[in-house]
Amino acid sequence: MGGTTHLIVRGARRAAGLLGLAWWTATAVAKEEPLLEVGVGVGAIGFEDYRGSDTSHGYALPIGYLVYNGKFLTADRDGIRGKLFDQDWVELNLSGNATTPVRNDRIRSGMPDLKSTLELGPSLDFHLLKTADSRFRLDLRLPFRAALAVEAPPQYIGWTLTPRLALDLTDPFGFSGWHAGILSGPLFAARRYNDFFYSVAPAFATAVRPAYQAPGGYAGIQTILAVSKRFPKFWVGAYVRGDSLTDAVFDASPLVQRNSYWSGGFGIAWILHTSAQRVDVPD
Repeated sequence: MGGTTHLIVRGARRAAGLLGLAWWTATAVAKEEPLLEVGVGVGAIGFEDYRGSDTSHGYALPIGYLVYNGKFLTADRDGIRGKLFDQDWVELNLSGNATTPVRNDRIRSGMPDLKSTLELGPSLDFHLLKTADSRFRLDLRLPFRAALAVEAPPQYIGWTLTPRLALDLTDPFGFSGWHAGILSGPLFAARRYNDFFYSVAPAFATAVRPAYQAPGGYAGIQTILAVSKRFPKFWVGAYVRGDSLTDAVFDASPLVQRNSYWSGGFGIAWILHTSAQRVDVPD
């Protein structure tokens, strides 16, 4: 299931997760900002094959840096989202997430490869606390997404609900120009979604991998911590993600090999273009 992280930081989760990191941690303090900033860079990311897998991989990756402050579409540290409804205390946004395919995982040997997935849906975001200078902000985010397996034709695999508390800090602990974010909360998913990742059909059962049917419901807790800083010509950022599957409804699945683990990544991106047009960016 993808973090939190937005096309992140759940994002924050596979190769797309490091790209989401650049969006999620980019500068977004309330002030006049360029309409568009674009950059490219490199990074490294380590992740498990899927939540609960005991097989992990690390990769060096190209990453992208994108900040767009449009009236109805925004790409910043919170991801790419459409502004459907925006008030001082609540917003209705579009939310997305993605995972990459899984092949040759040890415990899944002999089973069909896991396809990439794409999730998209609305997120109702409540602004709970904010200081006058916007250096401290606490939000409650309620993204509800439909999930598709990326194949021809795409296959609907259920829904996810990932309520999160999101804490954003500017200049944390006196480190000028740095931004820090913590995103944490439980995950819930439909039976069909959990079935996609954790069920074992009788045809693929073995002595060490018995048949199993995953139910829907509680899918554990995920926490993402991210830091970043934008310098005049480049951006740097890093994140770590902690997952706990303790008491998840599918924790009896033979495909769940670990109940908790950490993953993370870092990157640097050079800013290639900053638009001359500037716009007022709300808090």
